[in-house]
Amino acid sequence: MLPPAPQTRPRGRRFRSGAVLAALSALLAATLTPTAAAEPADGWIMGEPPLVTPWTHEVSPDNALPEYPRPQLTRSEWRNLNGVWEFASATEGEDPPFGETLPERILVPYPTESALSGIQRHSDHMWYRRTFEVPEKWRIGERNRLLLHFGAVDYEATVYVNGQEVASHTGGYDAFSADVTDALKPRGEQELVVAVTDRTDATWQPVGKQRRVPDRGIFYESASGIWQTVWLEPVSAAGYVTTLDTVSDVDSSTVNLTVNTAGASDHLTVEAVVRDGRRVVSRTRGAADEPLTVRVPDAKLWSPDSPFLYDLDVVLRDRGRPVDRVSSYFGMREIGTTEGEDGKLRITLNGEILFLMSTLDQGYWPDGIYTAPTDEALRWDLEQHKRLGFNTVRKHIKTEPDRWYYHADRLGLLVWQDMPSMRTGGRPPAEATEQFEAELHELVEEKKNWTSIVGWVPFNEGWGEWAREDTGRIAEEIAERDPTRLVNAHSGVNCCDSLGDSGKGHVIDWHSYVGPATPTPDGHRVAIDGEHGGFGLEVDGHMWFGEGHAYQMLPDSESLTAAYVDNQRAVLRAAQSCGISGAIYTQLTDVEHEVNGFFTYDRQVEKMDFEAVRRINEEIIENADGSGGGGPAPEPGTPGLDGVHAYPFDEGSGTVAADAVGDADATLTGAEWVDGVRGGAVSFHGAGEADTGAALVDTQGSYSVSAWVRLDEVGDGFQTAVSQDTGNHSAFFLQYSGQDQRWAMSYAGLRALSPEKPEPGRWYHLTGVRDARAGTLSLYVDGEHVDTKSACLSEGGDGNTVIGRAQYGGQKVDHLRGDVDEVRIFDRALSPEEIAELASMRN
Repeated sequence: MLPPAPQTRPRGRRFRSGAVLAALSALLAATLTPTAAAEPADGWIMGEPPLVTPWTHEVSPDNALPEYPRPQLTRSEWRNLNGVWEFASATEGEDPPFGETLPERILVPYPTESALSGIQRHSDHMWYRRTFEVPEKWRIGERNRLLLHFGAVDYEATVYVNGQEVASHTGGYDAFSADVTDALKPRGEQELVVAVTDRTDATWQPVGKQRRVPDRGIFYESASGIWQTVWLEPVSAAGYVTTLDTVSDVDSSTVNLTVNTAGASDHLTVEAVVRDGRRVVSRTRGAADEPLTVRVPDAKLWSPDSPFLYDLDVVLRDRGRPVDRVSSYFGMREIGTTEGEDGKLRITLNGEILFLMSTLDQGYWPDGIYTAPTDEALRWDLEQHKRLGFNTVRKHIKTEPDRWYYHADRLGLLVWQDMPSMRTGGRPPAEATEQFEAELHELVEEKKNWTSIVGWVPFNEGWGEWAREDTGRIAEEIAERDPTRLVNAHSGVNCCDSLGDSGKGHVIDWHSYVGPATPTPDGHRVAIDGEHGGFGLEVDGHMWFGEGHAYQMLPDSESLTAAYVDNQRAVLRAAQSCGISGAIYTQLTDVEHEVNGFFTYDRQVEKMDFEAVRRINEEIIENADGSGGGGPAPEPGTPGLDGVHAYPFDEGSGTVAADAVGDADATLTGAEWVDGVRGGAVSFHGAGEADTGAALVDTQGSYSVSAWVRLDEVGDGFQTAVSQDTGNHSAFFLQYSGQDQRWAMSYAGLRALSPEKPEPGRWYHLTGVRDARAGTLSLYVDGEHVDTKSACLSEGGDGNTVIGRAQYGGQKVDHLRGDVDEVRIFDRALSPEEIAELASMRN
């Protein structure tokens, strides 16, 4: 997500889905009940969350996320170790507290900083401890082995059973397991101790939005320690299924299945049974650890409108004897790209163009921070996407427990999956980049079978990026590792800390607030608006802080809804004219200081008219396929170099500057008359303007704006020579960009820039050109072309054209500190030759 802008300111490739695995769908997830686990001595007390969700007080030591945690690979026997554990902060290098009772009680699996954990503070180093017993019926050590699973621990974890180290793991977002059989006592209580180190953004470890000291902007509370389910399960010593790899092939109505195994036997075979409800669709037998082709005749395809999932049962045999049985599921779907009727490359689902209308979903909770209080709460967030008319979710620089993706599969939501980023500020060292890549590849490996995931996003706005070439390499490696999905090499490549476009991957992704962003596809990449919107509303009694932040604040629900609908209509225009294949609105819920959600952070208040939201979202999805073309061609405009309006500023006195061509004389305030490049000029000192009293530019068509400009100073402030009001942000800015310290022809969030910093006291001839036919915004300096940006849509606005200042957030800003002369307005896109001639007319 962008930081807030300163106030001054037909045949195409197809990607076969790694269709989803796992759990005998809802039935198995609901019916697989864990063996009860003995808890440590009570003493846990819930903390005081700043905000309470509808599920906060449903959490207790007896029901801390009791659901089966791995729905893509289910077994009937398992044991949940969530609940009250002993806890203590630690110091680096401290000896493990074997056999000791720790002083505090924590509710696992809620992060230590959360109220639900009962600790509600951060520690760089910490100990977890509990005991457990192994059911005798599992016959561990005779025929079976015992596996201990951790859904996720942030960030470094060392696990001990009965004083013996059984696992060591680095990475806060991926699962890990250990075979603890050889560390078990013959009977009775077993001691489990976990050492955790999490220094968050004090290091270069991937952290996403976590910060030790959260700001009042876009970074939030940290979430340390065990934050996903801990559990046990018995498996056969002869052999057991570790993972299932499934890749659906819609064209052939098959699934490519590999049953990956571990164990002592070298004679393992598998039988895979596909079911549609109770009906057996197919049976397939073959060798374990080898690819199998599983038939799915007349396959029912998975989509947001029809999220059909097939059940999959797998029996593993050792010389014919069953040694393992697991249940799973998959969806038949295919993500790809093709050319639309307008010739622009677009995203397809199952061979049909589909616009991906998405929210930015942070996955934060005021009571559990990184961990939803209950599974119902986890599912509820996704259900609201469907209610609001969205078909896609961008999981923003965070991952979720498996059950989140399971719910997305069942509900029919497409998912863009981000890699949690390293911290912002600076460039990471080599060892950090190696660890980042290792965790990224593990993320892809762990989540490659979810039907809902259709795209990978390794980088966001340059956060933690270290080299553009490596960004491109990483995108290509992910595409090679998983050719069944799209790779968005860099979301927000136009923004912030980005090192620029690598040209790799399948997606061009821009961010713009309030936007929307309007990139256009190229020959091999689709385009999406990766982030836009961010309209905010404060709701008394539901605020994390005393005040809130958003990219544009609104006073009430009615105006918030109106702003959203108007903004989404611009998304539809961008889809039809620019060819964007998706758009991501910020965001589903408020998060801490950010108040730009559809819901308050506590999920208690709906902030917009949801029916109006749903209508416009569905309208976009239904009409954004490019079949309407790019709109009418622009009119040719008025010939010649006089323009349709011109301001020579030769009066030398008074408060009116005459329009030498048209009839829109400009009213001067805060200005004085000076010598110009030809005759007179007007000078501003950081507070004046020349208001023409009319909209001189049709910003939906082609136009050009030229002026001679001389600056008194060139610092980090914006200074605008010519602009046109909209009531919000200027429709265009011919200006000096203080952020870049360059000349610019700009839209809000988009700038065509000069290569060099201007000199104060020198006259420059500037021309900004909007070419509606080409879909570009260009800047010329002293008659020479210096930059062009893709801008398929003009910024709308019918306010007054103004000389000497701009408008941003409805305020008069970016006042010129310098002189301006010979301002001319054209109702067409000037040619390079005409601009060169115009710049030569100095004397």
